[in-house]
Amino acid sequence: MVSVVAMLVPVSMVHYIDMDTSAGPSLFPLHRCKTLHLVRHAQGIHNVDGDKNYKAYMSPEYFDAHITPLGWQQVDNLRKHVHECGLAKRIDLVITSPLLRTLQTAVGVFGGDGYTDRMDVVPLMVANAGNSGRAAISSLNCPPIVAVELCREHLGVHPCDKRRNISDYQFLFPAVDFSLIESDEDTCWKADVRETTEEVAARGQKFLNWLWTRKEKEIAIVTHSGFLFHTLSALGNDCHPLVKKEICKHFANCELRSMVIVDRSMIGFDPSTTNYPGKIPSGLDLPSDVVDEKAD
Repeated sequence: MVSVVAMLVPVSMVHYIDMDTSAGPSLFPLHRCKTLHLVRHAQGIHNVDGDKNYKAYMSPEYFDAHITPLGWQQVDNLRKHVHECGLAKRIDLVITSPLLRTLQTAVGVFGGDGYTDRMDVVPLMVANAGNSGRAAISSLNCPPIVAVELCREHLGVHPCDKRRNISDYQFLFPAVDFSLIESDEDTCWKADVRETTEEVAARGQKFLNWLWTRKEKEIAIVTHSGFLFHTLSALGNDCHPLVKKEICKHFANCELRSMVIVDRSMIGFDPSTTNYPGKIPSGLDLPSDVVDEKAD
């Protein structure tokens, strides 16, 4: 059973949050909200055959699948979009699943421009990482990118969802922060045990709760179709059915969907950065409606 402690709604609906579909919009303090930009990774080599035959996902040749040439075109197009709409300048943090296809997508979309070899700056991605044929990507003028185990794909059985050792990734993605991952080896993935959908949803809820420990207010998350679908399907039950449908529908490769998450259970501790207490200097300020109440 997933304990829903946060509400998630599309950014386009933020002014029309409806706890009861028969009631009007709801209102929340801004400092109890975060904006999440959810991204599914670009097309991986496993997606090509997997779309034709689901059994292809069982193939060992797709271990920790990398992005296809078409996937890199998807990355370039999404990168162009986030820069043109101004999103690239607003994001405080990028969180990525620690698999090759999500790491490639995260650095390709949200990383810096072309890398110039300098001794004092390491690249986000080295040249040709994961046989990509791509040039190195700079870590300058971009938000920090942090790898988090909790937002991995549905765990177990499928080799494409098993990760490499973190030490391997650190060589390929030198400026990505892997410090939150405890084990170098993949201890989460089991060859003969597949996570249940309920377990994926519970892990997703744990991930959303963890987000409230972060100070950042606008966060991009690069993850996977299964993780997104099962996590989001557990949310939105307090929204209009059409909003619930918008939240839960499957993501296309390299699709970005912006959501607002609301802390309804006082998990977060961040004070408001814009609220102002007023009455400075202090003075009499009894409201007229309070006077009316006293008169009554």
